Amino acid sequence: MSNGAHGRRTALKLAAGLSAAVILTGLASCSAGSGGDAGGDVTIEFAQWWAPELPEGAFQGLIDQFEKENPGIKVELLSGPYASTKEQLFAGAASGTMSDVVGLDGAWVSDFAKQGAITDLTALMKEQGMDDSDLASQIQINGATYMIPVVNFVYPMFTNTDLLAQAGIDAVPTTRTEFETAAKAITNLGTASGWVLPLSLEAPNGIQNDVMSWNWASGGSMLTADGKPDLTNSDVEGTVDYVKGLWDDGVIAPGSFTMKEQDKVEEFTNGRVGMMIDSLSHINLIQENNPDLKFDISAIPAEDGYEGARGIPYASWGIGVSDSSEHKAEALKLVQFLMSTDVNSQLSTIANAFPGNKQSTPEFGDGKELFEKAFEIYKSGYPANEFTGLPVAEDLMRQFDTEFQKVLSGDGTVKDMLSTVQDSWTKEF
Repeated sequence: MSNGAHGRRTALKLAAGLSAAVILTGLASCSAGSGGDAGGDVTIEFAQWWAPELPEGAFQGLIDQFEKENPGIKVELLSGPYASTKEQLFAGAASGTMSDVVGLDGAWVSDFAKQGAITDLTALMKEQGMDDSDLASQIQINGATYMIPVVNFVYPMFTNTDLLAQAGIDAVPTTRTEFETAAKAITNLGTASGWVLPLSLEAPNGIQNDVMSWNWASGGSMLTADGKPDLTNSDVEGTVDYVKGLWDDGVIAPGSFTMKEQDKVEEFTNGRVGMMIDSLSHINLIQENNPDLKFDISAIPAEDGYEGARGIPYASWGIGVSDSSEHKAEALKLVQFLMSTDVNSQLSTIANAFPGNKQSTPEFGDGKELFEKAFEIYKSGYPANEFTGLPVAEDLMRQFDTEFQKVLSGDGTVKDMLSTVQDSWTKEF
């Protein structure tokens, strides 16, 4: 592929986002730094979408351990779905009421840093004497760290084993042609759609996870070697043409224009779609909500004839500290705890994720076969998410999404659409 080489250079970043079906409560009214209680303890708020993604009580158990090891610091968990957490964090950033510790998507980091909403962790770690040598990666803006990836996930292809068998497909698709054939066969069963594509403008990360992931899987890139927009290259055009072809074939689940990440997972979990691109973190949710569902994971199919290394969509549960927090030292203690070798091993194990601490080791064990397979997929390729750290990353996705929806509705060509988006993106750089 013509853009594979610089795609690999620019893709060694972490981002994305996840979702869950738990209602967020109390986050909108919370302000940074809850202060001390009557006993003199400091209470810090931690807003994240992680707890609902894990087995019930698992994350609270780690927080209980932190409180036991750090007497005098209490942690109030504010847990909710990804979309709701994002909405409330952006509101908190604008009003200066962001929780002390925040779960972060890499796509938000540039915006929050420019707003002054999240603190410079490089300076804070130095001030508090935190050793960062074991951190696998750090997300930086202008040389300063604003987000630390706590655990990392690959986004493989999920396939419904029974639907593939019913459709007469003997093996999971490995190429775009094989995927299209399988998607048509599943759709022709009349009971499910072949694939699912969330394109909600409210939460436009479907452009990242479900569209551009096809480009990265074939070694392509949407950026130039120096990190500028390059949406009109042949790799990107071929990718978007391919996805539009699936749309025109009628194999994509209905409701794409308003569908969000959590809706996609629900469609797959309930057997209404045969295949989806999704985060490993949702394995727990799928198995809990439908224990009888038989599914497998595999690498995202590559362009026919492509034999190079595949870009693996990669996402993080990132963590940061509010710049308006009155308890930054205590907040960093929680960050340090979650990044410690043993705790990070535990968290990556229960989350079906890869650790953010280079010394941590997740346990595969019984029931972790899909996790082990994902690790092999990861090792065979390279991590890819070019939206991480880009300016106004979510707005870039939304601009792309808006024009793509027009093309899917029959208004204009893919080539003209990409030229329009290229122009609008260039203005943001």
